[in-house]
Amino acid sequence: MATYLDFEQKIKQIQEDIVSAEVRHDMQAVEILRKDLEKEVAKTYKNLSPYQELQLARHMDRPYARDYINLLMEDHYEIHGDRHFRDDPAIMCCLGYIGDQRTMIIGEQKGRGTKNKIKRNFGMPNPEGYRKALRAAQMAEKFGIPILMLIDTPGAYPGLGAEERNQSEAIARNLLEFSKLNTTTVSIVIGEGGSGGALAIGRLNKRYEKLVSVGAFSEE
Repeated sequence: MATYLDFEQKIKQIQEDIVSAEVRHDMQAVEILRKDLEKEVAKTYKNLSPYQELQLARHMDRPYARDYINLLMEDHYEIHGDRHFRDDPAIMCCLGYIGDQRTMIIGEQKGRGTKNKIKRNFGMPNPEGYRKALRAAQMAEKFGIPILMLIDTPGAYPGLGAEERNQSEAIARNLLEFSKLNTTTVSIVIGEGGSGGALAIGRLNKRYEKLVSVGAFSEE
């Protein structure tokens, strides 16, 4: 079941009416309602307030980095660890193929359900996550592999342990080293892009920030 925000209730009602019309096999009503839905969607999303845009960016039904990786990549495997401290599940680094193109995807992952949200630290990376991302990016650079970065975080984790392990230095290091990469780098904001948590994997050739459509995805 899709989750609707408070300002999407008219859209919800029209979609429910379409389902009812389809059950009745009233295709004329379906056609009319679909046109109404198209107009309502355009009207609703044309003039969103900043808070409504934030609600969409944090929508629980939005696809996360893992969803995109599973949908886009074939024959992929995940790279773990920063070779300094530990692995950070808040950032996923996967090497595989998109079509015939070998690609490195670096994405921030929030997790679904309480267990996975805690595991992924609600998508707030620690320093080791950014160092893992840098290791993966440098590996891609070495072999001439393009990099796709998927940004979706409220920000870098502000905890005591993260500060002790030089959170700000890890972000600054990524900004410096990513700017030196010669391989193609593309970054897409797939949800929210908060503060240095987004900047640390947002140094690139091209950035896309338009919100993508919300869909329903299962837990990890």
